[in-house]
Amino acid sequence: MRTRQMRHVCVLLPNKQHLDCSVRMRARGLEVMNAVLRLLDVSDLQVFGLALLRDNEYLFLDLEQKLSKYFAKIWNRESLKVPFILFLRVKFYLESGLLIFSSKVRQLYYWELRQKVLHSHSCDQEALFFQLAASALQAEVGDLEPEEGIEKEGGEEKQDRMQYFLTEDYFPPWLINQRGRSFLHQHSPVLHGELRGVPRSRAILQFLKEASGLWDGPLTFYRMKQGKKELRSSILLGVALTGVHIYQEVEGKQCALFVFTWSDIDRFTFQGSRFEITAVGSLGLSQLVYYTHSAFHSKHILRHLSDSHHFYISTKDAASYIQQLEDIQTCQLHKEAYICDITCLRQRLRCHNITASVSDCSDLEEMDTARIKDEAEDEDQSPSSVEEPEEVFVDDPAEVSWLAELLHDVSVGGPLEFPSSSWAAVTMEMKQVLCRRAGEGVSVD
Repeated sequence: MRTRQMRHVCVLLPNKQHLDCSVRMRARGLEVMNAVLRLLDVSDLQVFGLALLRDNEYLFLDLEQKLSKYFAKIWNRESLKVPFILFLRVKFYLESGLLIFSSKVRQLYYWELRQKVLHSHSCDQEALFFQLAASALQAEVGDLEPEEGIEKEGGEEKQDRMQYFLTEDYFPPWLINQRGRSFLHQHSPVLHGELRGVPRSRAILQFLKEASGLWDGPLTFYRMKQGKKELRSSILLGVALTGVHIYQEVEGKQCALFVFTWSDIDRFTFQGSRFEITAVGSLGLSQLVYYTHSAFHSKHILRHLSDSHHFYISTKDAASYIQQLEDIQTCQLHKEAYICDITCLRQRLRCHNITASVSDCSDLEEMDTARIKDEAEDEDQSPSSVEEPEEVFVDDPAEVSWLAELLHDVSVGGPLEFPSSSWAAVTMEMKQVLCRRAGEGVSVD
């Protein structure tokens, strides 16, 4: 009797693997998500959601709803032996992979973007696809042998050596048809070779950064009709991190109609399959009206839009902060760039359960002790010493353990997995320190 009350759910992952779990007949989506977290051994999937395929579109589940709502009458059939299929999909795209703290989750994010690149129609960004292929090859294959060794080989051996990957695995079909496999095999190794010595983790981050530059990369698309009676859905509504992009398909090509930031939009509404987008009055646009497949689609698209807006609001400060760190690293201007009150920051991390383990806090304590010892030695060697509060200039962000994890992928006592909700606390802490230093008349330039 108990067996009949359970249902088998198969969750397909972006890396083409799958997870199997059994849930109660009355289970909600959250029960499956918790099972996925356990099986993956992660505490937070951050940017992922569970989705089902309906009318050739991925719709994200409301985790508070019962699964029977999504699978209808077939869910209650006792004789059913086949599993119910769900997909773990990226729900919120990011401009930087550094905002994904778990390496397992980051790899899943990488594999989904890898697939999106292969299906991309960004025909005017051809050069970017070669950079993406190089980053992906470095992440998956590793260092390419030096050209000197290859040049000594015979013609056929050299050609075989250069064809160490399948073009279909790294380039979209239209680019293969346009350039030909031999061209891709000839030029891709050159860019791949330039990344020699780049660690796999850094290559993945570079790929994620580059993929966000594709116009159709970091977007979730939903097809809509311009008119209710139209047979073909020619409108593509893309949900992005920063807002909504609307395209129209004309003769097989996607033409941009509107690009709205969240601040450009007054409201979204739907009635049945009718979906309305109202821009703010200052844009001078009339209300945009499109039609989805059904009221079910409209409701879930609206929820995805709402969740994306909330996610953007909650992470924009952290994204801005990480962008500053990336800019500093690029320019190599670490000297006196950031001030970090290690004691206050450590307390804030503890209060918000940001650290993954107690060892993470101890790492901060050890660094703080080592820093004070080094400062004391420096003071002994200097002609005069002045007492300073427990705030330090951090010449290199690697001196703080969680910044080291973010910038250099260096483990400092176990994986760091920060819930996205905790970023606001860290950002606020940094702002308070900066304000306090400014009030004391200390230069932070």
